[in-house]
Amino acid sequence: MAPKQLSLGLSLPTSWAREDFLVADGNADALGWIDRWPGWPNGILVLYGPPGSGKTHLAHIWAAQAGARIVGAEAVTAGNVDALAQGPLCVDDADGVADPAALFHLINLIRERGHSLLLTGSAPPAQWPYALPDLMSRLKAMPAQGIAEPDDALLGAVLVKLFADRQLAVGEEVVKYLVPRIERSFHAARHWVAALDAAALAESRAVTVALARKLLEQQISA
Repeated sequence: MAPKQLSLGLSLPTSWAREDFLVADGNADALGWIDRWPGWPNGILVLYGPPGSGKTHLAHIWAAQAGARIVGAEAVTAGNVDALAQGPLCVDDADGVADPAALFHLINLIRERGHSLLLTGSAPPAQWPYALPDLMSRLKAMPAQGIAEPDDALLGAVLVKLFADRQLAVGEEVVKYLVPRIERSFHAARHWVAALDAAALAESRAVTVALARKLLEQQISA
């Protein structure tokens, strides 16, 4: 028996190019808002949706258009607000900022300076977990666009892209097998592509329907 290969968990490059964004009914309006810039009300937009739904990809598309910086929630601190508000900015996962007062100050400073601001989060801004009334009032007044979970067609296209990103040659029959059997979410698509990649590498075999069936059955029996 051939020895099992170890999956090294290498970081794989991700393309944020516009041509690699998969457009479907659930995300077309969000892309439309990105294209509407710089015509956003007060120069601000909130995009929200489940993990892996394409918010970060859309943020990169916008950043390329607007010449904007993209930072994570951890960058929004009281001591960093002035530096962040020097130009157009995206705060990815803005519903996870540890200092709500800093986020409130950042929003105000961006507006005062006439720059654009894109915020992303997992839920509508009215549901963000901030107890600062002024901040919540500001967030609720912002234009916000959601991104829905994928339908079967988009889920299949996402699986194809995720396999391609990992340079895996996977037959159409594998995708057709997975689509009706896994959770209809971007997170699930990423999970199962990663699991199949790791299993194929460990067993020195291709990604096939048989391998997909084996992993799904293991999941059910676990």
